Amino acid sequence: MIDLLSDTVTVPTEEMRLAMFNAEVGDAGYGEDPTVNQLEALAAKMLGKEDAAFVSSGCQGNLTALLSHCPRGHEVILGDRSDLYDFEAGSVSAIGGLVLHPILTELDGRLSLDNLRSAIRDKHDYQCAPPGVIVLENTHCQSGGRVLPASYIKEVHAFADEHDLPLHLDGARVFNAAIASRRTPAEVAADFDSVMFSLTKGLAAPFGSIVCGSRPFIERVKRYRKLLGGGLRQAGIMASAGIVALQTMVERLSEDHRRARLLAERIRAIPGVHLEPSVIETNMVFFRFERDGLSTAEFLSALSQRGARMGTLSEGVVRAVLHYLISDDDLEAIASAVQSVVQTKPL
Repeated sequence: MIDLLSDTVTVPTEEMRLAMFNAEVGDAGYGEDPTVNQLEALAAKMLGKEDAAFVSSGCQGNLTALLSHCPRGHEVILGDRSDLYDFEAGSVSAIGGLVLHPILTELDGRLSLDNLRSAIRDKHDYQCAPPGVIVLENTHCQSGGRVLPASYIKEVHAFADEHDLPLHLDGARVFNAAIASRRTPAEVAADFDSVMFSLTKGLAAPFGSIVCGSRPFIERVKRYRKLLGGGLRQAGIMASAGIVALQTMVERLSEDHRRARLLAERIRAIPGVHLEPSVIETNMVFFRFERDGLSTAEFLSALSQRGARMGTLSEGVVRAVLHYLISDDDLEAIASAVQSVVQTKPL
């Protein structure tokens, strides 16, 4: 099976497995695991922030960050097609007591300044939940893995400062954004007060995410990490794989981007298949297909029977995600499987 369901279906590299076997460990609950401390210091340096916290997942990372930014009852202003809004089980509201305030997501993943401005409520109007934090996503998954332009981020940063609001980055795939835009991760994160990134998306680590920000902010994050059951002990076994991921898997993301463009070219040439979006910036390829009477679930099932696995985030749209286990030789087989499903006449 050629598995393109996500860039989280990877397995650890041999170097990661060896590092996990040999990891020096201590009690991370007391701040005494040297490997966890090394990972957090490395992550903070790469993202240009003062400090970092190792957390179990991106969902936990975003939740601890948002709780650290604003009190219960405040609004989280974010896109209506963001992963945080759609795919994090409502944790921000259910557990954090924060009010999600979704606004229209543009086709390229941006939140327009006009819509952001309209979302800001009068802090002195007791009838309204006060604004607490603004969240952007980069790369933007549901827009096709798009990269937010640096100039746009600076505009949102200035807007957030104008309203005295912190700006948080859901940067699960921030390293893809950095590679695609030919900037350093620190440059991509520079205008944000905090950033969360995943070690398991594209970087092939088997566990964990990182939250970066100022030292006082990260102290609050670590308190909420404990509150949410994320206090770890000999976590260096897992952190060691994260260190290898940051040291060895970032630069090679350009290969995933290159293969995504090649796969898109092959799929684009198939009659009845339409890329959506047509622009491929990182490691994702989204497309629609034309075949009467075939649902998305049926398409994916038929594709799997032909040796290729993909996924969907909404009915009618198929997503393929490239990662380090996909080779150039796989691309033709993937395209052939798609073509076979689309062009096979129904019984």
